[in-house]
Amino acid sequence: MPRIMAIDYGLKRTGIAVTDPLQIIASGLTTVESPKLIAFLKDYFKKETVELVLVGEPKNWDDSDTHATPLVRELLVRLQKEFPGMPLLTVDERYTSKMASRAMIDMGLKKKQRQNKALVDEIAATIMLQEYLEKLQR
Repeated sequence: MPRIMAIDYGLKRTGIAVTDPLQIIASGLTTVESPKLIAFLKDYFKKETVELVLVGEPKNWDDSDTHATPLVRELLVRLQKEFPGMPLLTVDERYTSKMASRAMIDMGLKKKQRQNKALVDEIAATIMLQEYLEKLQR
């Protein structure tokens, strides 16, 4: 079975998570520098079969756009151009960074480790993906 991927896109860094081939478990894959994202995805898609890419859509609590929303829209256009056959789906990423920080505390990571923004982005992507999988199971 092909995997599902989640992307937590940011100006500097992008967190990436994927499912296992059976689409049961979401795991953090990596964090890449955002300018290198397309090259990373091209390489990854050559090695692994992915049937869907979830892209986190930043929104404020009142559903208005954030400063990052236009960046994500630009990314979506670029992904459609680079990977025309790949289905893309935007998902609500509100609070995923806060949830990631909380998860890091719950895992017992030290303060210095919790300040690793790349790890926060990767965990945020994992949370988005896990929430999507849970909705599929209902």
